[in-house]
Amino acid sequence: MFTVFIIGMAGSGKSLLTGVFQEWLRFKDQDVLSLNLDPGVLKLPYNPDIDVREYIDIEELMEKYELGPNGALILASDLLADHIEEVQSAIEEHNPDILLVDTPGQIELFAFRESGPFITKTISQEAKAIVYLLDAPFCKNPLNYVSNMFMAAAVYNRLLQPQIYALSKIDLIQESDLETIINWSLELSSLEKSLEETVGEVSAMLTRDLALALHRTELVTEPIPVSSKTEEGFTALYAALTRIARGGEELTY
Repeated sequence: MFTVFIIGMAGSGKSLLTGVFQEWLRFKDQDVLSLNLDPGVLKLPYNPDIDVREYIDIEELMEKYELGPNGALILASDLLADHIEEVQSAIEEHNPDILLVDTPGQIELFAFRESGPFITKTISQEAKAIVYLLDAPFCKNPLNYVSNMFMAAAVYNRLLQPQIYALSKIDLIQESDLETIINWSLELSSLEKSLEETVGEVSAMLTRDLALALHRTELVTEPIPVSSKTEEGFTALYAALTRIARGGEELTY
């Protein structure tokens, strides 16, 4: 089984991509299962095959421990680890070739709590990868782009799994903006120029130094442009995942 964690900042389109990409994979005759790890989500744009909300009830936690919504979400995220065996059993019942994991909307509840790295490590002993979503409309601003890439680097540092960058919601930006964002990932000079044109001198200097540090670590790679509305980029995303999993071979024969 190849496990793919869909991770990104709130609003980047994780759940929608999970659902649409799952259907796309099934149309390609791939044996794929979806897992929702967000205990606090009220409504999803797809029907997950396995849902952590069956094991954790946010409202029950709020009432039992006299917590507000945020406190209950933090507790629920920590409790995810306690239910890992139940989740594993549900996965084993289906025995898929591909598992798509839709992570919590608030990235810090998964990547920066102890339960996130634990679940990532223990959910399966087979091949895994992270698809980190970069929200294209948000990343049009070079300052936002650098901030998001630093968040992605922090996620990699926490979870230590092969990581692919996907530029989501490209149907909401102009082609020229898409080309600009791609160039930022390929040429540091292009990003430096955009920063100087967008923000003040002091802010540009700080952000430029941060961007330089990222490029030196080689964690900045060209993102794959995708759209959950048009399914553009899904073939490229799947190809990148198969290269990680099996050297480019189909995951389901």
